[in-house]
Amino acid sequence: MNKQSVRDVSLTGKRVLMRVDFNVPLRDGVVSNDARIRAALPTLQYLLERGPKALVLLSHLGRPKGRVDPRWSLQPVAGRLQELLGRKLQLHFVADCGGPLTQSALAALPEGGILLLENTRFDPGETSNDPAVARSLASMADIFVNDAFGAAHRAHASTVGVAQLLPSVAGLLMERELDYLATALEAPRRPFVAILGGAKVSDKISVIEALLQKVDRLLIGGGMANTFFRAQGLDLGASLVEEDAVSVAENLLKEHARRIVLPTDAILGNSCSQDADVRCIMLKEAVPPGWAIYDIGPVTLQRFAAELRDARTIVWNGPMGVFELAPFANGSNEVAALLAAATATGATTIIGGGDSAAAVEAAGLAGSVTHISTGGGASLEMLEGRVLPGVEALDNRQSDD
Repeated sequence: MNKQSVRDVSLTGKRVLMRVDFNVPLRDGVVSNDARIRAALPTLQYLLERGPKALVLLSHLGRPKGRVDPRWSLQPVAGRLQELLGRKLQLHFVADCGGPLTQSALAALPEGGILLLENTRFDPGETSNDPAVARSLASMADIFVNDAFGAAHRAHASTVGVAQLLPSVAGLLMERELDYLATALEAPRRPFVAILGGAKVSDKISVIEALLQKVDRLLIGGGMANTFFRAQGLDLGASLVEEDAVSVAENLLKEHARRIVLPTDAILGNSCSQDADVRCIMLKEAVPPGWAIYDIGPVTLQRFAAELRDARTIVWNGPMGVFELAPFANGSNEVAALLAAATATGATTIIGGGDSAAAVEAAGLAGSVTHISTGGGASLEMLEGRVLPGVEALDNRQSDD
């Protein structure tokens, strides 16, 4: 990574503005999954140990569409963060983001105090990267730290606008994300195998095309595999198929047949529900009317295991089926177990955020893989080879020359 990080700058006595990604799920006003909050703790602790004058945290939550909406307040997040920080560190939350209340709270903040501001997206100028919003945020600090990899693909006021106004560096989480994803793409240990799942081919055409230029093998599962099956002329019953993408799938199979590995059997359901009737078929058979493919089958898992056996770098993005429902969770759970086994034998295994990260966590294997990305959209864009605006805006490291 050629961007400066918090390791490269002096923080003592500085007012530090830190963009975090606390876009976490809430249930009944309580944080139901705090993984992204916990992921920010190493950078928070690193900063606080270096004696900043003040630490101001920015984050978005949900999509309130530029207006104040109590459903998307960061107050529950503040409560959970305080619990994780412990009693020795007092977190101050202010229901404002850059306005008069923020200025008053900042003035009253004790030396070395931590201030969490309200949802950045309550202001319509956040998502439009309004220069006035960026200036207001930048006025609070001497240095900007971006640790929100999950928002780095957005050119917003709190990710790009502020970075253009202050000395700007990556946090430890951002640094880790970029190091793993950049290394996997630019200098992978081989064989390099990618696994792609999820519902739609159209969402990942660019990713597929980019990865096929880099990987030794590409394993495809999930609903997106159905579009490839249609390109092969298979009868898929009620399965999800993107008819508009069939020609794309057909061309990809023609050009990269040796590297694309598709499922050979599937788990069917007569409905997408917890109590569905389930059966397994080989995909040379027709899917019966009214039935649909909702997961990969055991023969496919054996094939995937064989393809991963010698892999030294593995990237996985997208579940193998409807993993949220027990009848269709086995494929994703078993792929997670295959990656855990590969990690144990020295492979670098990277989970590309989003649903695949949730699948690994649901399988209880989050601690058994090399790296789980905190940014689904951002990791996808990196896999496509795109430059992330929030990363590009950070200061470059000085050359040794």
